[in-house]
Amino acid sequence: MSITAEHQKIIIKRVCSKKRSRDGLRSYLTPAKKRTSVTDSQRDKHKTTADLFKVMAEDKTTEFCSDSEDLFGDYDSILGDSSFLAKLDDVETSIRKQEDLGSAPHHSSDTRRSAKLNESCRENNELTDSLLTDCLNHDLLIHLPSSQLVLQQGVSDNCSPAHVETTSTPVVINSKRISNTEKDRPASKVRKSITDQLKQAMLNNASAVGTISKKDFQKEAVVTKEIGIALQAENSFNSETDLGPFFGLPSKVKDLIKKLKSIDDLYDWQKICLNLESVQQRKNLIYSLPTSGGKTLVAEILILKELLCRKKDALLILPYISLVQEKVRGLASFGLELDFMVEEYAGSKGRFPPVKKKARRSLYITTIEKGHSLVNSLIETNRLDSIGLVVVDELHMLGEGSRGAILEMTLAKVLYISKETQIIGMSATLNNIGDLQIFLKADNYTNDFRPVQLKEYVKLKDTIYEVDPKEEECFKFSRLLNFKYSGSLQKMDPDHIVALVTEVIPVHSCLVFCATKKNCENVAGMICKYLARDFLRHKEEEKSMLLAALRSSGNGIICPVLQKTVPYGVAYHHSGLTSDERKLVEEAYTSQTLCLLACTSTLAAGINLPARRVILRSPYVATDFLKRSQYKQMVGRAGRAGIDSMGESILILQEKDKLSAKNLVCAPMENCYSNLMHGEGRGLLSLILSLVGLNITLTLEKMREFLSGTLLGVQEAHVSPDRSLVVLVEQSVEILRKEGLISSSTDGQVSAILHITKLGRATYKGSVDLTYSNVLYRDLSKGLEGLLLNSFLHLVYLVTPYDMVPHCKPDWMIYYTQFAMLSSAEQKMLAALGVPESFLARKAAGQSVKKSQAWDLEVASRLYLALVLYSLLKETDLWRVSERFQLTRGFVQTLLSSSSAFCSCVLHFTEEMEELWPFKALLAELTRRLTYCVQAELIPLMEVAGVMEARAKQLYNAGYRTLTHLANADPSLLAKTVENLFKGQANQIVASAKMLLQEKAEALQEEVDDLLTKPADLPT
Repeated sequence: MSITAEHQKIIIKRVCSKKRSRDGLRSYLTPAKKRTSVTDSQRDKHKTTADLFKVMAEDKTTEFCSDSEDLFGDYDSILGDSSFLAKLDDVETSIRKQEDLGSAPHHSSDTRRSAKLNESCRENNELTDSLLTDCLNHDLLIHLPSSQLVLQQGVSDNCSPAHVETTSTPVVINSKRISNTEKDRPASKVRKSITDQLKQAMLNNASAVGTISKKDFQKEAVVTKEIGIALQAENSFNSETDLGPFFGLPSKVKDLIKKLKSIDDLYDWQKICLNLESVQQRKNLIYSLPTSGGKTLVAEILILKELLCRKKDALLILPYISLVQEKVRGLASFGLELDFMVEEYAGSKGRFPPVKKKARRSLYITTIEKGHSLVNSLIETNRLDSIGLVVVDELHMLGEGSRGAILEMTLAKVLYISKETQIIGMSATLNNIGDLQIFLKADNYTNDFRPVQLKEYVKLKDTIYEVDPKEEECFKFSRLLNFKYSGSLQKMDPDHIVALVTEVIPVHSCLVFCATKKNCENVAGMICKYLARDFLRHKEEEKSMLLAALRSSGNGIICPVLQKTVPYGVAYHHSGLTSDERKLVEEAYTSQTLCLLACTSTLAAGINLPARRVILRSPYVATDFLKRSQYKQMVGRAGRAGIDSMGESILILQEKDKLSAKNLVCAPMENCYSNLMHGEGRGLLSLILSLVGLNITLTLEKMREFLSGTLLGVQEAHVSPDRSLVVLVEQSVEILRKEGLISSSTDGQVSAILHITKLGRATYKGSVDLTYSNVLYRDLSKGLEGLLLNSFLHLVYLVTPYDMVPHCKPDWMIYYTQFAMLSSAEQKMLAALGVPESFLARKAAGQSVKKSQAWDLEVASRLYLALVLYSLLKETDLWRVSERFQLTRGFVQTLLSSSSAFCSCVLHFTEEMEELWPFKALLAELTRRLTYCVQAELIPLMEVAGVMEARAKQLYNAGYRTLTHLANADPSLLAKTVENLFKGQANQIVASAKMLLQEKAEALQEEVDDLLTKPADLPT
């Protein structure tokens, strides 16, 4: 059978924008030149089919028909082309005429078979289109697009005997109900044309309800789409360096970084680091750069990638509470925009184990201690695998005392238990970074990049020298000082600090690091005494607002030093300030209201407050000579990215310190060593106790295997040259056994199984120092015998931290005065604890105490601190309490925060000891009161990260009285309503409130889901 050439002159219009790949899926609807070759038998079998569809195979039209495109991708393109349908009708009419003329002898076997199929269908009172039934068979069309499959299905259904319905239920097709009366009508004897069938099939397909319409698909969120692309790329090509538009993240993340952090583009080193093979393949990584090099942003991008792309939780460990609170505020907005939780674990905050969330991922931001407790709780509930990424800031703190030991324990447990969890460490440059690489099984990336050039100088007498390690003397002459000092000024300021700072302020900022807290206040006062009056007019209005805020934070009282220095744009910053004061000073310095801070070294380790010039008043911290790491941390604050073109540091030296200073500024960085043996091996004892309690290792052999993977195991030869790991493990286990913290099934055997006791479990779950675990248990047990419940004093004494006692010597006259003001019941309680009135009277009078009563001194000192805390709880006025007890307000604030954290530890301790059950409810409320120590109505507002008492009072007076009020506040209106609150700060407060509100809501929802979930072990 031939088809005339005019039938082949068909042009198919293509307007569909979405193309679906057809590679490897060819059918007879595919244009001839695009089809793969077929066998002779296949060609003969489908000759009629091929002849029919030659209308689509003309050479001139192949350019309009791509086999990677859906033939019926756009319904209007074909239905609107009448020429195509008319020619299709002509082809069908021509074929039927030949059938009617009885041209069977000339038909192929396929045509005869179609005639038989027609006859069979007619015998079942059904009509069919033999052409369509014959050519659109199932085997050939299984890969056709949906529109063609609808056409084929209609033909097949008409021919099938099963098509005859017997049920009385109305049939639903394409959302249109067809009644049985319509269905049972006799079929029309008029044959439907291919055109009619084709139109009906495509219209049915167009009106069919799909799972996602084209309109909905186009409205799909860009973030979700790009996350899917990144996920698919990561799963398929894990070694690729570019997984998406922004390092595997949605482009919205880049926009948020620009909006919230004012960062338009990444530094070159950041791009290189994010594209490292170790990052792409999720290997552990340590990267080291100078201070202010931009390390944190890389970590945040990797965290977002873990949360959004891999759908895993992330853990960020920071060294200080202030840094945790700052980071929670900063990332809360990202969490709200990108739909993940930001949870704070610092001080007494944090839930163990964390609430298990089904829908959203969580970023846990923790201190070193809280991070360890969090990891322990996840191991205990078999949920550590939910943490996909652990990021550690200031990794070099592994080498700093007991906190370094806790950090090492945390990382060692993660490495041992969860092989899929990636560890990223940020660190200053270390001399023995290789040891840390072996410990963490990590790659290393190091760069000396700084966004602003840093020049280091030292000042000796009247000469400034530039630090140059290439010079033989390490110092290279730079310039002579020629300051015109009066005789009195020369006497007050022999180191020329006033002249050095006035070279940069008030236009630029300056930090002056001092050796002691008292020196900070003295230097700030001395500088202001000799500053010109012009400094008073610089940002005068902003400084007046700062003074008002400081006065408000002190309930009408302001520090006399700050009252004198702030008008000049100068302030001091050290731990003697309250949290409110420190925060106000930091915010004022960041906004350039203050241009100079006299501070201690703690500022360098805390939040980032850069300056144009950094001056080190002396190379000492208290009486200790500076370490190289401390020096680099301080001078690293010089140079503000985006503001200054350069930064400079000046170390003021005396002649006697010249040689030591050369080693300080030119020597390589210190080594970082394991601190598990710090304090007579207390870190190692704590580690072994928790390993047994968590069922990680229960034999001595397994214990040695675990320890070989710690930093102590890597540095065994240096840290413990006299005792091997075998000996250390055996000795530690024996100590724990004697303390009653662990037991073993067969004493003295290598294969003995170790078990934890109740006291041991309470100790590690409460994160209680092993030195005090037995003492704490004894005090709590004794307290139950005569617990005073009509006053908080007894409970406060039980949660006063033991390690704070050495830092405070009681003023015995004040002590006796405060004792006399207590109730008779409270005085009896003190006497029962070993501090009777007679004892205090003798101490207040300066008389000696019998040797037999000497042990009471420690109890008496602890009770003195308890009285300070008790006064705070009653009055909530830190200024008045610190004045009454003649203590610095900073010390009282530290005592309060330490007590709230220790109270939380004691609460977890008592939860594991059945005999201490009465303390559970009592300590839960006391923890809350100590955490905030404010009037009850302010507590909901102070739960928000970074909101201190003064700010909470402002918010409360402005009408924002609950967390819900704050979460739904308009940041612009909030900034206008609340005095001394900038728009950026208002945005952070509202975002943090929203995040906290969502966290509370999800915790309640999870509790509801747990209650309504059918138990898996329900008896059947």
